Amino acid sequence: MFSNAEIGIDLGTANLLIYSKNKGIVYNEPSVVAIDTTTRKVLAVGNEAKEMIGKTPANITSIRPLKDGVIADYEVTSQMLNVMLKKVSKRLGMSMRKPNVIVCAPTGSTSVERRAIDNAIKEYGAKQVHIIEEPVAAAVGAGLPVDEPISNVVVDIGGGTSEVAIISFGGVVSANSIRTGGDHMDLAIIQHVRKHYNVLIGERTAENIKMEIGYALIDHQLEEMEIRGRDLVTGLPKTITLNSKEIQEALKEPLESILEAVRSTLESCPPELSGDIVDHGIMLTGGGALLSGMKEWLSTEIDVPVHVAENPLECVAIGTGKSLHLIHKLQKAAK
Repeated sequence: MFSNAEIGIDLGTANLLIYSKNKGIVYNEPSVVAIDTTTRKVLAVGNEAKEMIGKTPANITSIRPLKDGVIADYEVTSQMLNVMLKKVSKRLGMSMRKPNVIVCAPTGSTSVERRAIDNAIKEYGAKQVHIIEEPVAAAVGAGLPVDEPISNVVVDIGGGTSEVAIISFGGVVSANSIRTGGDHMDLAIIQHVRKHYNVLIGERTAENIKMEIGYALIDHQLEEMEIRGRDLVTGLPKTITLNSKEIQEALKEPLESILEAVRSTLESCPPELSGDIVDHGIMLTGGGALLSGMKEWLSTEIDVPVHVAENPLECVAIGTGKSLHLIHKLQKAAK
């Protein structure tokens, strides 16, 4: 039986991942829901709903109920979780009644936002819900020795937020959470194309551009990409060619915001832990870690070694699932 199971949920703005203690990552799909606007009924979730973005009739809309790492639409998030957990249960051919759930939240989230996450998961029938901070989960998932008295620095660049934290002895010593991430990079690309070419492109096209020819602020060989959008003057479809240098310029602002968060976190680090940072460097996790040149650029800017986690996209989910023993350990230590 899989009842009273321990599962970890990475409730990401871009993707929702579920980690099972016994099976590893059992679910990894976009945090997108297609709903009927008249009945508020959920028609599709995950990959199926993402495929429908921008291609549905007026009464059906694909939305992302999570914004900046927290719940923006409580009712839809609750329904999305219900469908996703049922999918996992069906896929594994096991019951998932009353699981113990560990879920992560951004360090900058408020008590109200955390309560919304707690309530949404309890509505599914979870026995217990533990909320841990996202960078701690990312550090655990990346295999860092978070429960030791050494400095572990994590930069987790997600879809809605970027989290920077110095972790030692299982807790956050210093942290910064900014509401800038992959989604804001996509938006910067959309605005650039609109401003310079008078062409409107969608979120999926912008994400593809970022993945194909997006670069952090480093020197690189010029690359080009042909894209299609809607001409804002004629209203007709139009094909244009973009190059990696202009996309790099478009990404400059969100990238500099992330760098500023890293710098201010390192500046507030206790002197005793600063030496560890020089020795061990910082760990990059989250989808933003995969942006071309990200590691090299950060390493040059902050002058410490930068490492990319083995599986940056799944780090938080894996760490969330593995964190239960850490929670128990810290609870015992607190008694």
